[in-house]
Amino acid sequence: MRQGFTLVVQSTRDEAPGVRSLALASPDGSPLPEFVPGSHLLVECGNKVNAYSLTASGTVPSAYTITVLLQDDGGGGSRFLHGLHPGDRVRVSRPRNGFSPQATATRHLLIAGGIGVTPVLSHARAAAMWRQPFSVLYGYRHRIAPHVQELRELCGGRLIECPDRPVFVRQLSAALTHQPLGTHLYVCGGTSFVESVIGAARGFGWPEERLHREVFDNAVLEPGQPFTVHLERSGRTVPVPAGMSLLEALEDEGLEIPNLCRQGVCGECRLTVTSGVPLHRDSYLPAAARSSNSVIMPCVSRAAGERIGVDL
Repeated sequence: MRQGFTLVVQSTRDEAPGVRSLALASPDGSPLPEFVPGSHLLVECGNKVNAYSLTASGTVPSAYTITVLLQDDGGGGSRFLHGLHPGDRVRVSRPRNGFSPQATATRHLLIAGGIGVTPVLSHARAAAMWRQPFSVLYGYRHRIAPHVQELRELCGGRLIECPDRPVFVRQLSAALTHQPLGTHLYVCGGTSFVESVIGAARGFGWPEERLHREVFDNAVLEPGQPFTVHLERSGRTVPVPAGMSLLEALEDEGLEIPNLCRQGVCGECRLTVTSGVPLHRDSYLPAAARSSNSVIMPCVSRAAGERIGVDL
């Protein structure tokens, strides 16, 4: 992993059935780089590279703590991490962020679904530390609620717990209709959860620039429609069939595109768009970059039409 470094597992803790947190520290005990709330690490999990959110505030970290949900169908990354013990070493990237708190926000509405609580916890810790107005809406199922006790202690009355779907829907509607001007919404969870929250916010008239999301799952993307990509600098045109990613099509043409996660999370394969409109399907780009249509994550995103141009 380029520009990465090796950390040692300092400790592990079971947060809920099938959910484990790992504290990763420098082997020599030296301080780790600070990070912006909502950041994630890329972690080498055997022959895979997966992204995991950091749960601390990011200020003066002595260790990086991540929380991992065990998924038998998740490609092996979670099982690899659940098998680690104190003293084991892992290779990680420097912290990256596509889900940071907005400096212009007058209030933060933080919404988590299941394991999506991890970056929300980071946001809440930072907001509490800096005495910024915030509230947390936490939806979970079957009494599996990682980090809920920490949130209770941290948030007090600012935490709204939703142990089932009907309660969450009611509380979400109330939260979306009773926020002061300038509130920004941050939501993290599975694809359907995030899309439902963003859709509800839009229905209540929330402007797009105040909606921020991060998706946590391994949902299989639709194969999409075929399109062509024009390589602006070389003048070449490359077909991208349905079911093949833009990144894969470019690699088949002999082009070397930097990449790591291949899941639309890390931001490594980002390309500049020179013509056409992207169909964004990543979890990395912030709202402003999405609306500008000036960049694309070729590992997951496609053209919204029959043709797109990139700076290659």
